[in-house]
Amino acid sequence: MAGSRALRTAELLSIGTELTVGETRDTNAGELARRLTELGVEVRRIQALPDDLAAVTGAFADALDRVDLVVSTGGLGPTPDDLTREAIAAAIGESPAVDPELEAWLRNLWSRRGMPMPEMNLKQAWLIPSADALPNANGTAPGWWVQRPDGRVVVALPGPPREMRPIWNDEVEPRLRERGAGGDWASRTFRLAGIGESAVADLLGEELLRATNPVVATYARADAVDVRVSARPTTADDGRSAAHIVAATAGDVERLLASYIWAEGETSWPDAIGAALAERGWTLSAVEVGTGGSFAALIGDRVWLRLAESLATDAPAATHHLDPDGGADDGPDEAPTGGLEALARNGGDVGGADVGVGIRVRARGADSAVTVVVVLPDRVHRETRIAFLGGAQGRLRAATTAANIVLTQLRAAGP
Repeated sequence: MAGSRALRTAELLSIGTELTVGETRDTNAGELARRLTELGVEVRRIQALPDDLAAVTGAFADALDRVDLVVSTGGLGPTPDDLTREAIAAAIGESPAVDPELEAWLRNLWSRRGMPMPEMNLKQAWLIPSADALPNANGTAPGWWVQRPDGRVVVALPGPPREMRPIWNDEVEPRLRERGAGGDWASRTFRLAGIGESAVADLLGEELLRATNPVVATYARADAVDVRVSARPTTADDGRSAAHIVAATAGDVERLLASYIWAEGETSWPDAIGAALAERGWTLSAVEVGTGGSFAALIGDRVWLRLAESLATDAPAATHHLDPDGGADDGPDEAPTGGLEALARNGGDVGGADVGVGIRVRARGADSAVTVVVVLPDRVHRETRIAFLGGAQGRLRAATTAANIVLTQLRAAGP
């Protein structure tokens, strides 16, 4: 019976020459891999393919030999180089034909605008016998859900994320859940700051990192170093659940890295800082010097951020407070805490915020010195750290360094 096959493994195909020549960045594959993993489906392979019928057909055929579920994005447009429908049909030995209901829907899209439909778009009304159309409310390219006699499934989605995402959410994922896709799978992710990936690996040790169930993996991200513990039960696990397998090892990881963990899961810096502020009923203002606005870019537009000001190092407001010759700084090689505190307090006053933050970045050889002053309602915290690298990378690291200092001080302030 076709529907009885367990959908446990998947491959993702991203179709379009614009991807393989680097003109367009593929964000769909990462998003879909994450969503499938959350369902408990193991993603075995991700491929980007050009608009070449033989290459795309071969990729579908090969994937259907290896895994239970094949998900493609792209190649569903109306032009001759949009070949996903043709490739799926060829891979499974079926012929596409115009579906009358889809044709009527397509023609209505143009007629309601008083325009004739280009006949080229008629291929977007194609179906094959084993395919159901997946409605697209945001474009002219319906997706396909293809059910194979052996229970394997092919899902074809349009490439634009604004079209792909709603179809996945409203049509595909509910069908996968109905089919019982995935299996028992669990994970726990720790977000770290103040330590590099290699140092994390050194603390965890080779034995832990080479384990196969659970898997302990480190990821160096732009805003943090993540450590994920994940598991899928096997026959060797004596009936233990994935959550049970993860729990013990996650506890070990947490003990080893406790002083560096600032969040779990997909929590972002603005999420964590916002939660700490909300718990205390506070708001925040930030004044940056020499950062290029990297802290404000990291935080984004938040209701609790009352003022975000970025000053060039030689801006009059910065030199007035921070120029060593003016006496407000502590010197060219020391933390400029006096003048920076004045900027932080002024930012708090102008923004009407409860917490004022001052951040300054200066070159220190090939790296960056990051000085942060946090003016809290009851005290002032001053700290200077060295961020790895200079230039744009150093400023990005300075932003996360500042965020870590701010979050630590907010949490230490108590409710």
